Amino acid sequence: MVLVAAIFHASWNALLKAAENPLALATRAVSWGALACLPPALAAWLVLGRPGLPPAGWLLVVISAGLELGYFIALSTAYQRGELSVVYPIARGTAPLLAVAIGLLVLRERLSPVALIGVLLLLAGIWAVRRPTNAGAALVPALLTGVLIAGYSSVDRVGVRLGPPWLYGEALWLIGGAMMLLYTRVAGVRHATLRVEPAMSIGIGVLITLTYFMILYALSVAPLAIVAPLRESAIVLVTAWGIWRLREREGAWLRLGGALAIVAAIGLLTVSQG
Repeated sequence: MVLVAAIFHASWNALLKAAENPLALATRAVSWGALACLPPALAAWLVLGRPGLPPAGWLLVVISAGLELGYFIALSTAYQRGELSVVYPIARGTAPLLAVAIGLLVLRERLSPVALIGVLLLLAGIWAVRRPTNAGAALVPALLTGVLIAGYSSVDRVGVRLGPPWLYGEALWLIGGAMMLLYTRVAGVRHATLRVEPAMSIGIGVLITLTYFMILYALSVAPLAIVAPLRESAIVLVTAWGIWRLREREGAWLRLGGALAIVAAIGLLTVSQG
């Protein structure tokens, strides 16, 4: 399930990168994805006795939705400025690096030998994927994307424990989609309405939503030490797609090696914490 989710994640990111306006497509996709999942969510809500979320759960939904909005803005900006095989590994690799930095600097934690090797691999991998083209103007939004991933992931880890994960997820997507529609309207982003390319938007929206729910379910039945590194295998898939399909050939082998190093590093960091 986690590997399928990784393929879905790689697919919708590749489609987002190929779009003329990634943020407009992301807005349509998230909104349509939430609407597509609304009927089964309502059916589950009725069948399972109308469960709810506590006030703290709703607060976390709103916070996470705001962070998701920032995530899609930063990710879309990075894709407009840089190559897929550079942006995606940096964005996905920044979150665990940030977690390690917080642990060392704020919580005064110490690294085990395995974790230290993981950190060194992670730094080497991020350096490798950005080295061929130097990332340029895409570096800052790609790094910010990673920071926001760490933010909403931390919020969601708490939120899904306060009620049914499917209810939390559906509420998050509905509010997140509304926030994205409002933001793009105020910011004057073109083609960010549900009337534009509905078929493609629904397809990508279903991919995004299924990816999210599959990871939530996997985390509920399998150890994090297994889920996390398998999930980040999408880094290799996306990097390979950028090199092969989008012809991002400069420094291709160095970039692919960097992606593999990032996945291996995340695996070592996950094992060291388990």
